[in-house]
Amino acid sequence: MTRLSVEILAADTVEPITSAGHAQLGIAVLAGIAVIVLLITQFKLHAFLALTIGSLALGAFAGAPLDKAIASFTTGLGATVAGVGVLIALGAILGKMLADSGGADQIVDTILAKAGGRSMPWAMVLIASVIGLPLFFEVGVVLLIPVVLMVAKRGNYSLMRIGIPALAGLSVMHGLVPPHPGPLVAIDAVGANLGVTLALGVLIAIPTVVVAGPLFSRVAARWVDVPAPDRMIAQRPSEDLEKRPGFGATLATILLPVVLMLSKALVDIVVDDPEHTVQRVFDVVGSPLIALLTAVLVGIFTLLRPAGFAKDRISGLVEKGLAPIAGILLIVGAGGGFKQTLIDCGVGQMVLDISKDWSIPALLLAWLIAVTIRLATGSATVATISAAGLVAPLAADMSTTHTALLVLAIGAGSLFFSHVNDAGFWLVKEYFGLTVGQNIKTWSVMETIISVVAGGLVLLLSLVI
Repeated sequence: MTRLSVEILAADTVEPITSAGHAQLGIAVLAGIAVIVLLITQFKLHAFLALTIGSLALGAFAGAPLDKAIASFTTGLGATVAGVGVLIALGAILGKMLADSGGADQIVDTILAKAGGRSMPWAMVLIASVIGLPLFFEVGVVLLIPVVLMVAKRGNYSLMRIGIPALAGLSVMHGLVPPHPGPLVAIDAVGANLGVTLALGVLIAIPTVVVAGPLFSRVAARWVDVPAPDRMIAQRPSEDLEKRPGFGATLATILLPVVLMLSKALVDIVVDDPEHTVQRVFDVVGSPLIALLTAVLVGIFTLLRPAGFAKDRISGLVEKGLAPIAGILLIVGAGGGFKQTLIDCGVGQMVLDISKDWSIPALLLAWLIAVTIRLATGSATVATISAAGLVAPLAADMSTTHTALLVLAIGAGSLFFSHVNDAGFWLVKEYFGLTVGQNIKTWSVMETIISVVAGGLVLLLSLVI
């Protein structure tokens, strides 16, 4: 990910749009976040509108002129959409191709054919982690739930023993691993290296998903022993297809952008010469835009053509893949506007000044801020964007690896304890046919385990790298 200009990201290089003191700024931040929380939770307003109104409220409470607050918001919105908008769109297209071509079903069926008995929860977490790389969380849930229910019913497994590993795999990918929107926005906000963040994200994701998935599912199955509900077993996308792409081709397509981005990070470390031809080539092919665009173009030949898609159907699929992300792009953009308003009001510098007197590590502070906003708003994306805006100045003196860990600390905090103000909470509850109490004892606890384990691993890694 290319950095936004230093003038936009670093609070100490931006002329504040208000001369308010720390006390007034602190009150303004709390009031702005309170407005967002109130609008989302009590008035059920869309997060885009809530973030927009909250940004203007923040500026007003901080004593900034309204025209300057509006300018800060629109600047941040434009910069954020410019930085990650195309990447989110390409990721959505790739995910739609994977689902509609039957490629996702091919991976699921191939792995399940080789798994059974005690290995089934591990197979589910592997499936969800691979499928979850290019898919948004909600899309992954809709895609995998029929599989979870069928496996649980046919194999006579506890629903939680199969379902929790699948949900853990999807959730960990969503919170920690780019090119998901949350990590991308945080990378953009703090100026982190995408390849390093991706590598460290995968490193942290593996033990996190093992603990929160197959291991916790044993406990969850004892706490909530329910059968798979018949009413939710839906038709799978590939049931209407005469043929599907191969397992190897599908897996290669999914992993292609990851490999390209990681290769760029590796070459940057080994070569370490911006003028070297090899590094310049990998700087291009390993950039998120080119990596994802390449995967989409390759997917036409490895996923869609083998599934029998004609040219007009391919065009229609791309259009359908883009339609659902309008809301996500608006939320991400408005979050970027809120972040920029925070910075331009001088809040970032305030956090720097205050944190100097604290003994709390910057990574733990970032995690705690994300946890607080997540609990209040219910949105992992809003928590990630807002926390990134608050702690971005802390990254100014950090090394490349610690800046990447800052992003992962924010991502980990954004997953903490999903409850009734989170749309994902209700999605899982309805699909699995659980009561609110049962969902809290399984899904909500699982999310908390992911957040705490990943946050702890971030802090441990910061001590050794």
